[in-house]
Amino acid sequence: MAMRWIKRLGKSDTLRGLLCWLGAHYIRFVVLTGRWQVIEDAAATALWDQNRPFILAFWHGRILMMPRIWRNGTPIHMLISQHRDGQLIARTVAHFGIETVAGSSSRGGGAALRSMLKALKAGECVGITPDGPRGPRMRASAGIAAVARLSGCPVLPATWSARRMRLLGSWDRFAIALPFSRGELVWGEPIQVPADADADALEAARQRIEESLNALTAAADARMGQPSPQPAPRDETMR
Repeated sequence: MAMRWIKRLGKSDTLRGLLCWLGAHYIRFVVLTGRWQVIEDAAATALWDQNRPFILAFWHGRILMMPRIWRNGTPIHMLISQHRDGQLIARTVAHFGIETVAGSSSRGGGAALRSMLKALKAGECVGITPDGPRGPRMRASAGIAAVARLSGCPVLPATWSARRMRLLGSWDRFAIALPFSRGELVWGEPIQVPADADADALEAARQRIEESLNALTAAADARMGQPSPQPAPRDETMR
């Protein structure tokens, strides 16, 4: 019901702007009223301090609190779908100074890949939801491993969970953190893809990214006392 209502609002540009403004302020309200702890951020901090670019990877269902995990003032380009839902996300994260690259594996993929590689070569980070924009949920596509190989930049998985949150019935089991809660923002270990990686090595890297994100998310949910969504079957392609 809520998602249908949001999609109706999304048809009006004025209402889209209002919805995105409200979404950004909701994220700030959740942060201000809660107790959020950043865990295992040493690798990200070292790369930020050295001005070295990397690829932030997180599941589509955990988008909401990702602006909170990012260092203020550090440029990042988020890969966002050209679909209307994606543009709502783009306008929301813009309130946090996050730039976006429009594209996906199905639409605008070539141009998006070039834009991401250009940003990484210029020393700026990029963010990718490897199961977006249509799923399967919590299954990494091959694209993120390809970007890592072509750019030479490591992938840093990340996730979040909260003591008080709700999982929607959407394809990605979108997680909404509630105010006045304790939460965790969790980083994983960097994953490097060699420049000479062949098809088998790329697949191994893809699997490692997927397994790392799923393990991080399951562990964070367990610590917060939350049920963790299960990855979708690999042949599930639509919402």
